[in-house]
Amino acid sequence: MKKIATLTLTTLLVSSLTFSTAFAFSDVEEGQAEAVKGLQDRGVVSGIDQNHFVPKGKISYAQTVQMIVKGLDLNMDTLRFIKQPVASDTYTNIPNDAWFAEAFIIAHYNGLEIPKDVNPNATITREQFGDLLVRALEKKGNYPLVKMFINIQDADQINIDYQGTLQRLLLYKITKLDQDGKFSPKAELTRGEAASWIYQAIKFKDAHAQAPAPVEDVTVKVDKVNDDVNKITLSRGDKPNPGYSIEINSIQFNADGKAVVTYTLHDPKPDMMYPAVITEAKAETYVSSKYKATAEPAAVK
Repeated sequence: MKKIATLTLTTLLVSSLTFSTAFAFSDVEEGQAEAVKGLQDRGVVSGIDQNHFVPKGKISYAQTVQMIVKGLDLNMDTLRFIKQPVASDTYTNIPNDAWFAEAFIIAHYNGLEIPKDVNPNATITREQFGDLLVRALEKKGNYPLVKMFINIQDADQINIDYQGTLQRLLLYKITKLDQDGKFSPKAELTRGEAASWIYQAIKFKDAHAQAPAPVEDVTVKVDKVNDDVNKITLSRGDKPNPGYSIEINSIQFNADGKAVVTYTLHDPKPDMMYPAVITEAKAETYVSSKYKATAEPAAVK
């Protein structure tokens, strides 16, 4: 197993949303100019030509994924693979040599829920984009959230799976409702809206940037059950709520007499509420007393 090299998004001249230029656009209104210029400077968006961004044009699912992955700097730098992943491992309609294939791979391995049979050329709706953007943003950190409910006048039109993320989209102030209090979830998103939303998401992320968390220690405790069996307890210590947990994935018994227990750490989900109770995050398993137990994080495969 080896660490995969950082994937390069090969879209310089193919996607009209992913090549930076040094030109301003004459067709961008003042309300979207800062966002478009900001993303242009970051190399996230470009225009149809040197003078036109076409902010009222539609954006495809492929352009959306590419834009979110690049704008929020999603990557796979910390993951290890047995073999280099390709798009066809996960998606039925994403050619492995497509300009957007690598963005879909990165999105998948960052936990973004994209349908396996997604049509990359289809236009994307406001609710689809908002849901994907919030999920990507929340992969970059745990953000403070005001505990309030925003009344959306056309909430009955929102896909039930998106209701929580769209509430957070509004609470994070990435966008807002129109003057009638509507979100228009089924409407197709425009290029200008996409640029504004992702620019606000980047600003929100940067405003709440924190120093990288230290590598968390997991302790291994061995208790004798009988002469043949030991109980192994993995613990990440006391946590402020039960949302923190540790999951045992597998046990590998080696010829050198070691039993390697692999685990995954889980943190609180941003859309869940937990009681404020100090709780030890631990997991238990049992191994033969013939083996010495050790623990290590599970590798992504």
